[in-house]
Amino acid sequence: MRTDSSPGSLPAREHLPAAGAGTPVLDVVVPVYNEEKDLGPCVRRLHEHLNRTFPYAFRITVADNASTDGTPRVAARLAADLAAVRSVRLEQKGRGRALRTVWSASDAPVLAYMDVDLSTDLNALLPLVAPLISGHSDLAIGSRLARSSRVVRGAKREFISRTYNLILRGSLQARFSDAQCGFKAIRRDVAQVLLPLVEDTGWFFDTEMLVLAERAGCRIHEVPVDWVDDPDSTVHIVRTATEDLKGVWRVGRALATGSLPLDRLARPFGDDPRDRDLTGVPQGLARQLVGFCVVGALSTLFYLLLYSGFRHFAGSQLANALALLVSAVANTAANRRLTFGVRGRGGAVRHQAQGLVVFGIGLALTSGSLAALSAATAHPDHSTELAVLIAANLAATVLRFLLFRAWVFPDAQPTTHTPDPHLPDPHLPDPHLPDPHRTWSDAR
Repeated sequence: MRTDSSPGSLPAREHLPAAGAGTPVLDVVVPVYNEEKDLGPCVRRLHEHLNRTFPYAFRITVADNASTDGTPRVAARLAADLAAVRSVRLEQKGRGRALRTVWSASDAPVLAYMDVDLSTDLNALLPLVAPLISGHSDLAIGSRLARSSRVVRGAKREFISRTYNLILRGSLQARFSDAQCGFKAIRRDVAQVLLPLVEDTGWFFDTEMLVLAERAGCRIHEVPVDWVDDPDSTVHIVRTATEDLKGVWRVGRALATGSLPLDRLARPFGDDPRDRDLTGVPQGLARQLVGFCVVGALSTLFYLLLYSGFRHFAGSQLANALALLVSAVANTAANRRLTFGVRGRGGAVRHQAQGLVVFGIGLALTSGSLAALSAATAHPDHSTELAVLIAANLAATVLRFLLFRAWVFPDAQPTTHTPDPHLPDPHLPDPHLPDPHRTWSDAR
Protein backbone atom coordinates (compact mmCIF):
# COMPACT_ATOMS: atom_id res chain seq x y z
CA MET A 1 0.00 0.00 0.00
CA ARG A 2 1.34 3.43 -0.90
CA THR A 3 2.58 5.43 2.06
CA ASP A 4 4.91 7.91 0.36
CA SER A 5 2.36 10.20 -1.22
CA SER A 6 1.43 13.60 0.22
CA PRO A 7 -2.06 14.26 -1.08
CA GLY A 8 -2.81 17.28 1.10
CA SER A 9 -6.10 18.18 2.77
CA LEU A 10 -9.56 17.58 1.45
CA PRO A 11 -11.10 20.79 0.10
CA ALA A 12 -14.09 22.47 1.69
CA ARG A 13 -17.35 21.73 -0.07
CA GLU A 14 -18.64 24.63 -2.15
CA HIS A 15 -21.04 25.04 -5.02
CA LEU A 16 -18.89 24.59 -8.08
CA PRO A 17 -17.95 27.85 -9.80
CA ALA A 18 -18.93 28.50 -13.40
CA ALA A 19 -16.64 26.87 -15.91
CA GLY A 20 -14.87 28.93 -18.54
CA ALA A 21 -15.96 28.94 -22.14
CA GLY A 22 -15.59 25.46 -23.61
CA THR A 23 -14.77 23.85 -20.26
CA PRO A 24 -17.16 20.99 -19.42
CA VAL A 25 -18.72 20.70 -16.00
CA LEU A 26 -19.02 16.92 -16.27
CA ASP A 27 -16.60 14.41 -17.78
CA VAL A 28 -18.15 10.95 -18.14
CA VAL A 29 -15.57 8.22 -18.68
CA VAL A 30 -16.54 4.99 -20.44
CA PRO A 31 -13.73 2.44 -19.88
CA VAL A 32 -13.72 -0.25 -22.58
CA TYR A 33 -11.80 -3.34 -23.61
CA ASN A 34 -12.67 -5.04 -26.90
CA GLU A 35 -16.13 -3.45 -27.11
CA GLU A 36 -16.29 -2.58 -30.83
CA LYS A 37 -19.83 -3.92 -31.04
CA ASP A 38 -21.41 -2.02 -28.13
CA LEU A 39 -19.28 1.13 -27.97
CA GLY A 40 -20.94 3.09 -30.79
CA PRO A 41 -24.58 2.61 -29.66
CA CYS A 42 -23.59 3.24 -26.03
CA VAL A 43 -21.80 6.54 -26.63
CA ARG A 44 -24.41 7.86 -29.05
CA ARG A 45 -27.23 7.04 -26.65
CA LEU A 46 -25.34 8.66 -23.74
CA HIS A 47 -24.53 11.73 -25.85
CA GLU A 48 -28.16 12.13 -26.90
CA HIS A 49 -29.35 11.80 -23.29
CA LEU A 50 -26.91 14.40 -21.98
CA ASN A 51 -27.75 16.80 -24.82
CA ARG A 52 -31.41 16.52 -23.97
CA THR A 53 -31.35 16.53 -20.15
CA PHE A 54 -28.07 17.86 -18.75
CA PRO A 55 -28.14 21.65 -18.21
CA TYR A 56 -24.36 22.20 -18.30
CA ALA A 57 -21.50 21.56 -20.68
CA PHE A 58 -20.26 17.98 -20.70
CA ARG A 59 -17.69 15.66 -22.20
CA ILE A 60 -17.69 11.90 -22.85
CA THR A 61 -14.28 10.25 -22.72
CA VAL A 62 -13.80 6.76 -24.13
CA ALA A 63 -10.90 5.15 -22.23
CA ASP A 64 -9.61 2.25 -24.31
CA ASN A 65 -7.81 -0.32 -22.13
CA ALA A 66 -5.41 -1.77 -24.70
CA SER A 67 -8.15 -3.26 -26.88
CA THR A 68 -7.04 -5.69 -29.59
CA ASP A 69 -10.15 -5.51 -31.78
CA GLY A 70 -11.68 -2.59 -33.67
CA THR A 71 -12.52 -0.58 -30.55
CA PRO A 72 -9.87 2.12 -31.19
CA ARG A 73 -11.28 2.78 -34.69
CA VAL A 74 -14.84 3.03 -33.35
CA ALA A 75 -13.70 5.41 -30.60
CA ALA A 76 -11.83 7.60 -33.09
CA ARG A 77 -14.86 7.77 -35.37
CA LEU A 78 -17.11 8.78 -32.47
CA ALA A 79 -14.67 11.52 -31.46
CA ALA A 80 -14.66 12.80 -35.05
CA ASP A 81 -18.46 12.77 -35.37
CA LEU A 82 -19.39 14.19 -31.95
CA ALA A 83 -17.71 17.35 -30.65
CA ALA A 84 -18.32 16.43 -26.98
CA VAL A 85 -16.61 13.04 -27.32
CA ARG A 86 -12.90 12.32 -27.08
CA SER A 87 -10.89 9.10 -27.08
CA VAL A 88 -7.93 8.12 -24.88
CA ARG A 89 -5.82 5.05 -25.62
CA LEU A 90 -3.96 3.14 -22.89
CA GLU A 91 -1.46 0.43 -23.71
CA GLN A 92 -2.13 -1.48 -20.47
CA LYS A 93 -5.33 -3.13 -19.30
CA GLY A 94 -7.15 -2.20 -16.12
CA ARG A 95 -10.35 -0.30 -15.48
CA GLY A 96 -8.83 1.41 -12.44
CA ARG A 97 -5.79 2.43 -14.46
CA ALA A 98 -8.04 3.94 -17.12
CA LEU A 99 -10.10 5.90 -14.60
CA ARG A 100 -7.06 7.16 -12.75
CA THR A 101 -5.41 8.31 -16.02
CA VAL A 102 -8.42 10.17 -17.37
CA TRP A 103 -9.62 11.62 -14.08
CA SER A 104 -6.14 12.86 -13.16
CA ALA A 105 -5.82 14.75 -16.45
CA SER A 106 -9.39 16.03 -16.76
CA ASP A 107 -10.23 19.72 -16.32
CA ALA A 108 -13.92 19.07 -15.53
CA PRO A 109 -14.90 19.75 -11.89
CA VAL A 110 -17.16 16.66 -11.79
CA LEU A 111 -15.85 13.28 -12.94
CA ALA A 112 -18.02 10.22 -13.51
CA TYR A 113 -17.86 6.83 -15.12
CA MET A 114 -20.29 4.19 -16.31
CA ASP A 115 -20.02 0.77 -17.88
CA VAL A 116 -20.29 0.48 -21.64
CA ASP A 117 -23.33 -1.80 -21.46
CA LEU A 118 -25.41 1.05 -19.93
CA SER A 119 -27.11 -1.41 -17.58
CA THR A 120 -28.02 1.55 -15.35
CA ASP A 121 -30.93 3.71 -16.45
CA LEU A 122 -29.49 7.05 -17.57
CA ASN A 123 -32.26 8.98 -15.80
CA ALA A 124 -30.17 8.50 -12.63
CA LEU A 125 -27.22 10.44 -14.08
CA LEU A 126 -28.39 13.95 -13.19
CA PRO A 127 -29.39 12.93 -9.62
CA LEU A 128 -25.94 11.32 -9.35
CA VAL A 129 -23.93 14.45 -10.14
CA ALA A 130 -26.24 17.18 -8.79
CA PRO A 131 -25.08 16.81 -5.13
CA LEU A 132 -21.48 17.16 -6.31
CA ILE A 133 -22.20 20.32 -8.28
CA SER A 134 -24.07 21.86 -5.35
CA GLY A 135 -21.29 21.06 -2.88
CA HIS A 136 -23.50 18.81 -0.78
CA SER A 137 -21.40 15.66 -1.33
CA ASP A 138 -17.92 14.55 -2.36
CA LEU A 139 -18.71 11.31 -4.15
CA ALA A 140 -21.88 9.73 -5.49
CA ILE A 141 -22.66 6.13 -6.33
CA GLY A 142 -25.53 4.30 -7.93
CA SER A 143 -26.94 1.62 -5.66
CA ARG A 144 -28.73 -1.50 -6.88
CA LEU A 145 -29.25 -2.58 -3.26
CA ALA A 146 -31.26 0.42 -2.09
CA ARG A 147 -34.83 -0.30 -1.06
CA SER A 148 -36.34 1.68 -3.95
CA SER A 149 -33.99 0.36 -6.65
CA ARG A 150 -35.45 -1.79 -9.41
CA VAL A 151 -33.04 -4.49 -10.54
CA VAL A 152 -33.33 -7.30 -13.07
CA ARG A 153 -30.55 -9.89 -12.80
CA GLY A 154 -29.97 -13.55 -12.06
CA ALA A 155 -29.82 -15.11 -8.61
CA LYS A 156 -26.09 -15.88 -8.98
CA ARG A 157 -25.04 -12.27 -9.53
CA GLU A 158 -27.47 -11.07 -6.86
CA PHE A 159 -25.95 -13.46 -4.32
CA ILE A 160 -22.36 -12.51 -5.22
CA SER A 161 -23.09 -8.78 -5.04
CA ARG A 162 -24.81 -8.95 -1.66
CA THR A 163 -22.17 -11.28 -0.23
CA TYR A 164 -19.37 -8.97 -1.36
CA ASN A 165 -20.99 -5.95 0.23
CA LEU A 166 -21.53 -7.88 3.46
CA ILE A 167 -17.81 -8.71 3.44
CA LEU A 168 -16.99 -5.02 3.04
CA ARG A 169 -19.27 -4.10 5.92
CA GLY A 170 -17.88 -6.80 8.18
CA SER A 171 -14.17 -6.43 7.40
CA LEU A 172 -13.70 -2.77 6.45
CA GLN A 173 -16.73 -1.27 8.29
CA ALA A 174 -18.01 0.16 5.00
CA ARG A 175 -21.35 1.95 5.28
CA PHE A 176 -22.11 2.44 1.57
CA SER A 177 -24.50 -0.13 0.18
CA ASP A 178 -23.19 -1.05 -3.29
CA ALA A 179 -19.49 -0.98 -4.15
CA GLN A 180 -19.65 -2.69 -7.54
CA CYS A 181 -22.28 -0.75 -9.47
CA GLY A 182 -20.56 0.76 -12.53
CA PHE A 183 -22.14 4.15 -12.02
CA LYS A 184 -20.14 6.58 -9.88
CA ALA A 185 -19.02 10.21 -9.72
CA ILE A 186 -16.52 12.27 -7.75
CA ARG A 187 -15.55 15.93 -7.49
CA ARG A 188 -12.23 16.58 -9.21
CA ASP A 189 -10.76 18.42 -6.22
CA VAL A 190 -11.51 15.41 -4.01
CA ALA A 191 -10.17 12.99 -6.62
CA GLN A 192 -6.87 14.87 -6.73
CA VAL A 193 -6.43 14.15 -3.01
CA LEU A 194 -7.69 10.56 -2.95
CA LEU A 195 -6.32 9.07 -6.17
CA PRO A 196 -2.66 9.09 -5.03
CA LEU A 197 -3.69 6.80 -2.16
CA VAL A 198 -5.55 4.25 -4.32
CA GLU A 199 -3.26 1.42 -5.38
CA ASP A 200 -5.50 -0.95 -7.34
CA THR A 201 -5.62 -0.63 -11.14
CA GLY A 202 -8.38 -3.15 -11.84
CA TRP A 203 -11.93 -3.82 -10.71
CA PHE A 204 -11.22 -3.17 -7.03
CA PHE A 205 -10.21 0.43 -7.80
CA ASP A 206 -13.53 2.12 -7.01
CA THR A 207 -14.15 -0.02 -3.92
CA GLU A 208 -10.77 1.00 -2.53
CA MET A 209 -11.48 4.63 -3.37
CA LEU A 210 -14.84 4.51 -1.59
CA VAL A 211 -13.40 2.88 1.54
CA LEU A 212 -10.61 5.46 1.79
CA ALA A 213 -13.04 8.30 1.08
CA GLU A 214 -15.35 7.14 3.84
CA ARG A 215 -12.48 6.75 6.32
CA ALA A 216 -11.27 10.25 5.40
CA GLY A 217 -14.66 11.76 6.27
CA CYS A 218 -16.01 12.30 2.75
CA ARG A 219 -19.75 12.40 2.21
CA ILE A 220 -20.93 9.69 -0.19
CA HIS A 221 -24.33 10.23 -1.80
CA GLU A 222 -26.25 7.14 -2.91
CA VAL A 223 -28.76 7.13 -5.74
CA PRO A 224 -31.23 4.24 -6.14
CA VAL A 225 -30.98 3.04 -9.72
CA ASP A 226 -32.95 0.96 -12.19
CA TRP A 227 -30.55 -1.69 -13.45
CA VAL A 228 -30.85 -4.52 -15.97
CA ASP A 229 -28.14 -7.16 -16.09
CA ASP A 230 -26.23 -7.54 -19.35
CA PRO A 231 -26.31 -11.26 -20.26
CA ASP A 232 -23.34 -10.76 -22.61
CA SER A 233 -21.06 -9.24 -19.96
CA THR A 234 -17.41 -10.25 -20.41
CA VAL A 235 -16.53 -9.86 -16.70
CA HIS A 236 -14.86 -13.01 -15.34
CA ILE A 237 -16.75 -13.44 -12.06
CA VAL A 238 -14.42 -15.87 -10.25
CA ARG A 239 -11.21 -14.02 -11.16
CA THR A 240 -12.74 -10.65 -10.33
CA ALA A 241 -14.05 -11.91 -6.97
CA THR A 242 -10.62 -13.34 -6.10
CA GLU A 243 -8.87 -10.06 -6.90
CA ASP A 244 -11.48 -8.13 -4.92
CA LEU A 245 -10.91 -10.31 -1.83
CA LYS A 246 -7.16 -9.78 -2.14
CA GLY A 247 -7.85 -6.05 -2.28
CA VAL A 248 -10.04 -6.22 0.83
CA TRP A 249 -7.23 -7.98 2.71
CA ARG A 250 -4.61 -5.45 1.53
CA VAL A 251 -6.68 -2.38 2.41
CA GLY A 252 -7.81 -3.86 5.73
CA ARG A 253 -4.21 -4.58 6.70
CA ALA A 254 -3.12 -1.06 5.72
CA LEU A 255 -5.93 0.50 7.77
CA ALA A 256 -5.16 -1.73 10.76
CA THR A 257 -1.45 -0.90 10.73
CA GLY A 258 -2.00 2.81 10.16
CA SER A 259 0.16 2.90 7.02
CA LEU A 260 -2.34 5.12 5.19
CA PRO A 261 -2.00 8.86 5.96
CA LEU A 262 -5.76 9.38 6.31
CA ASP A 263 -5.20 11.76 9.23
CA ARG A 264 -3.76 14.26 6.71
CA LEU A 265 -7.05 14.46 4.84
CA ALA A 266 -8.93 16.49 7.48
CA ARG A 267 -11.08 19.19 5.98
CA PRO A 268 -10.30 22.87 6.47
CA PHE A 269 -12.10 24.81 9.18
CA GLY A 270 -15.70 25.68 8.54
CA ASP A 271 -16.61 22.86 6.17
CA ASP A 272 -18.70 21.01 8.74
CA PRO A 273 -20.71 23.05 11.28
CA ARG A 274 -19.89 20.39 13.89
CA ASP A 275 -16.21 21.39 13.57
CA ARG A 276 -16.78 25.07 14.32
CA ASP A 277 -15.71 26.58 17.61
CA LEU A 278 -19.14 27.67 18.81
CA THR A 279 -19.30 29.22 22.27
CA GLY A 280 -21.64 27.61 24.75
CA VAL A 281 -22.02 24.39 22.77
CA PRO A 282 -20.49 21.25 24.36
CA GLN A 283 -17.96 19.60 22.05
CA GLY A 284 -17.91 15.83 21.51
CA LEU A 285 -20.59 15.08 24.12
CA ALA A 286 -22.02 12.04 22.31
CA ARG A 287 -18.58 10.49 21.75
CA GLN A 288 -17.58 11.16 25.36
CA LEU A 289 -20.76 9.57 26.67
CA VAL A 290 -20.14 6.41 24.67
CA GLY A 291 -16.53 6.23 25.80
CA PHE A 292 -17.45 6.88 29.42
CA CYS A 293 -20.15 4.18 29.37
CA VAL A 294 -17.74 1.61 27.94
CA VAL A 295 -15.03 2.47 30.46
CA GLY A 296 -17.62 2.58 33.23
CA ALA A 297 -19.00 -0.86 32.39
CA LEU A 298 -15.52 -2.39 32.39
CA SER A 299 -14.60 -0.54 35.60
CA THR A 300 -17.75 -1.78 37.34
CA LEU A 301 -16.93 -5.36 36.38
CA PHE A 302 -13.35 -4.86 37.58
CA TYR A 303 -14.62 -3.33 40.84
CA LEU A 304 -17.02 -6.21 41.52
CA LEU A 305 -14.28 -8.77 40.91
CA LEU A 306 -11.96 -6.90 43.25
CA TYR A 307 -14.67 -6.57 45.91
CA SER A 308 -15.46 -10.29 45.75
CA GLY A 309 -11.75 -11.07 46.12
CA PHE A 310 -11.13 -8.67 49.00
CA ARG A 311 -14.28 -9.89 50.77
CA HIS A 312 -12.63 -13.24 51.47
CA PHE A 313 -10.25 -11.69 54.01
CA ALA A 314 -11.81 -8.32 54.90
CA GLY A 315 -15.10 -6.85 56.02
CA SER A 316 -17.54 -5.30 53.60
CA GLN A 317 -16.50 -1.69 54.28
CA LEU A 318 -12.75 -2.37 53.86
CA ALA A 319 -13.29 -4.55 50.80
CA ASN A 320 -15.45 -1.84 49.24
CA ALA A 321 -12.86 0.88 49.96
CA LEU A 322 -9.96 -1.14 48.53
CA ALA A 323 -11.90 -2.20 45.44
CA LEU A 324 -13.03 1.38 44.79
CA LEU A 325 -9.52 2.76 45.24
CA VAL A 326 -7.87 0.38 42.75
CA SER A 327 -10.69 0.62 40.20
CA ALA A 328 -10.83 4.42 40.56
CA VAL A 329 -7.17 4.83 39.57
CA ALA A 330 -7.69 2.56 36.55
CA ASN A 331 -10.97 4.33 35.68
CA THR A 332 -9.41 7.80 35.76
CA ALA A 333 -6.49 6.69 33.58
CA ALA A 334 -8.81 5.02 31.04
CA ASN A 335 -11.22 7.97 30.87
CA ARG A 336 -8.33 10.41 30.58
CA ARG A 337 -7.08 8.76 27.42
CA LEU A 338 -10.08 7.05 25.83
CA THR A 339 -13.03 9.27 26.75
CA PHE A 340 -11.55 12.76 26.90
CA GLY A 341 -8.61 12.22 24.53
CA VAL A 342 -5.87 13.57 26.81
CA ARG A 343 -2.44 12.41 25.63
CA GLY A 344 0.97 12.63 27.28
CA ARG A 345 1.95 12.85 30.92
CA GLY A 346 1.18 16.52 31.42
CA GLY A 347 -1.36 16.98 34.21
CA ALA A 348 -1.59 13.24 34.88
CA VAL A 349 -0.86 13.60 38.62
CA ARG A 350 -3.39 16.42 38.99
CA HIS A 351 -6.00 14.40 37.10
CA GLN A 352 -5.43 11.37 39.35
CA ALA A 353 -5.70 13.58 42.46
CA GLN A 354 -8.97 15.03 41.24
CA GLY A 355 -10.07 11.53 40.32
CA LEU A 356 -9.46 10.45 43.90
CA VAL A 357 -11.74 13.25 45.10
CA VAL A 358 -14.40 11.90 42.75
CA PHE A 359 -13.57 8.46 44.16
CA GLY A 360 -14.22 9.83 47.66
CA ILE A 361 -17.69 10.94 46.63
CA GLY A 362 -18.35 7.48 45.16
CA LEU A 363 -17.04 5.90 48.34
CA ALA A 364 -19.40 8.01 50.42
CA LEU A 365 -22.36 6.95 48.30
CA THR A 366 -21.54 3.24 48.31
CA SER A 367 -20.42 3.13 51.94
CA GLY A 368 -23.55 4.97 52.97
CA SER A 369 -25.61 2.42 51.05
CA LEU A 370 -23.83 -0.46 52.80
CA ALA A 371 -24.33 1.23 56.17
CA ALA A 372 -28.02 1.63 55.46
CA LEU A 373 -28.23 -2.04 54.44
CA SER A 374 -26.48 -3.13 57.65
CA ALA A 375 -28.85 -1.02 59.73
CA ALA A 376 -31.82 -2.61 58.00
CA THR A 377 -30.55 -6.21 58.08
CA ALA A 378 -28.17 -7.65 60.63
CA HIS A 379 -26.57 -10.23 58.31
CA PRO A 380 -27.32 -9.44 54.63
CA ASP A 381 -26.28 -12.12 52.14
CA HIS A 382 -23.60 -11.49 49.50
CA SER A 383 -26.02 -11.18 46.57
CA THR A 384 -27.98 -8.46 48.38
CA GLU A 385 -24.78 -6.54 49.07
CA LEU A 386 -23.84 -6.71 45.38
CA ALA A 387 -27.30 -5.50 44.31
CA VAL A 388 -27.12 -2.51 46.66
CA LEU A 389 -23.60 -1.67 45.48
CA ILE A 390 -24.63 -1.83 41.81
CA ALA A 391 -27.51 0.60 42.43
CA ALA A 392 -25.23 2.95 44.38
CA ASN A 393 -22.57 2.76 41.68
CA LEU A 394 -25.08 3.71 39.00
CA ALA A 395 -25.88 6.90 40.87
CA ALA A 396 -22.17 7.55 41.48
CA THR A 397 -21.43 6.97 37.77
CA VAL A 398 -23.72 9.79 36.63
CA LEU A 399 -22.15 12.16 39.12
CA ARG A 400 -18.65 10.96 38.15
CA PHE A 401 -19.21 11.78 34.46
CA LEU A 402 -20.45 15.27 35.26
CA LEU A 403 -17.49 15.94 37.53
CA PHE A 404 -15.00 14.52 35.02
CA ARG A 405 -16.39 16.66 32.21
CA ALA A 406 -16.84 19.90 34.16
CA TRP A 407 -13.95 19.73 36.65
CA VAL A 408 -11.28 17.09 35.95
CA PHE A 409 -11.08 17.42 32.14
CA PRO A 410 -12.85 20.71 31.35
CA ASP A 411 -10.49 21.68 28.52
CA ALA A 412 -10.30 18.33 26.74
CA GLN A 413 -11.36 18.79 23.13
CA PRO A 414 -11.35 16.42 20.17
CA THR A 415 -8.05 16.40 18.29
CA THR A 416 -8.06 18.92 15.45
CA HIS A 417 -6.09 18.83 12.24
CA THR A 418 -2.86 20.81 12.15
CA PRO A 419 -1.96 21.90 8.63
CA ASP A 420 1.32 20.58 7.26
CA PRO A 421 3.47 23.62 6.31
CA HIS A 422 4.97 21.62 3.46
CA LEU A 423 1.57 21.00 1.85
CA PRO A 424 -0.36 23.55 -0.23
CA ASP A 425 -2.86 25.69 1.68
CA PRO A 426 -6.33 24.20 1.02
CA HIS A 427 -7.90 27.63 1.52
CA LEU A 428 -6.03 29.16 -1.42
CA PRO A 429 -7.78 28.95 -4.79
CA ASP A 430 -6.73 26.19 -7.16
CA PRO A 431 -5.13 27.84 -10.21
CA HIS A 432 -6.50 25.03 -12.37
CA LEU A 433 -10.13 25.78 -11.43
CA PRO A 434 -12.21 28.63 -12.87
CA ASP A 435 -12.66 31.85 -10.93
CA PRO A 436 -14.73 30.94 -7.83
CA HIS A 437 -16.40 34.34 -7.78
CA ARG A 438 -18.20 33.74 -11.04
CA THR A 439 -21.67 32.22 -11.02
CA TRP A 440 -23.45 30.05 -13.53
CA SER A 441 -25.50 33.02 -14.63
CA ASP A 442 -22.29 35.02 -15.29
CA ALA A 443 -21.12 32.36 -17.68
CA ARG A 444 -24.21 32.40 -19.83
